[in-house]
Amino acid sequence: TARAGTRLDEIEAVLLAQRQMLAFEPPHFGNNATLGGSIACGFSGPRRPYAGSARDFVLGVRIINGSGDMLRFGGEVMKNVAGYDISRLMCGALGTLGVLLDVSLKVLPVPECEITLVQERSQAEAIKVVNQWASLPLPITAACYDGLQLYLRLSGEPEAVAAGKNLVGGSETPERNRIWSDIREHRHAFFDSERPLWRLSLSPQSAPVELPGKQLIDWGGAQRWLLSDAAAAEIRKTAEAHGGHATLFRGSVNRSDVFHPLTGPLQALHLQLKRAFDPQAIFNRGRLYPDF
Repeated sequence: TARAGTRLDEIEAVLLAQRQMLAFEPPHFGNNATLGGSIACGFSGPRRPYAGSARDFVLGVRIINGSGDMLRFGGEVMKNVAGYDISRLMCGALGTLGVLLDVSLKVLPVPECEITLVQERSQAEAIKVVNQWASLPLPITAACYDGLQLYLRLSGEPEAVAAGKNLVGGSETPERNRIWSDIREHRHAFFDSERPLWRLSLSPQSAPVELPGKQLIDWGGAQRWLLSDAAAAEIRKTAEAHGGHATLFRGSVNRSDVFHPLTGPLQALHLQLKRAFDPQAIFNRGRLYPDF
């Protein structure tokens, strides 16, 4: 448990000293990232499909709602509960439901062994083999395709990692940590562009997406970064055709362009939650959707 304003690098240093980690690998995007900011944004790194999202590791929160009440949800230990876990609503809400005061998270041990393998593949081949491997008992903890090469991270007991390496093949790279941190923090050369950056959330089995621009495939195919000047309507229509949605991550001055429009029932549910937590619409007005 830590206060929301605690810097992520401080938390990670304390955990590392105990051979523990934040398994959802939150990106920092700078030197001043905080726990509260990370949870409010709901960002997760390369390990997300294999360990879980930021939301999955939230045990409890303390907040101030729009009426000025201090509320606590969840706790500090794992337990079975009946009903919906309200604390996880704060993850990805961008501060629209309340002010985070402190957060309790589940942590995991640092893997004993970790390697990154590299293979040259086409995009279609990369998507296919990663999904095949995902159905096997392999210690995969990250999978990314940068347009030329497929990167695969294996983590766990040395024997399991060695067996996984023998099965999937590829060459081991000595830059195993830098590759994933560069992708997570958007320092990879792919992100060095002035074009709008889109995040497409799709089924990992989805075929290659036919859209103008460049793509980087993360999360084993479930998260696809797109640099494109294509119209928002075209990108969102394509994402929907693949059973997903698209978020404009960078490149817009208009907040209403950022998030994929909600369906009627989902929008009604979101508005009900907003009115329950923030009846006067004080917090981050218009940040997620115009009605917010």
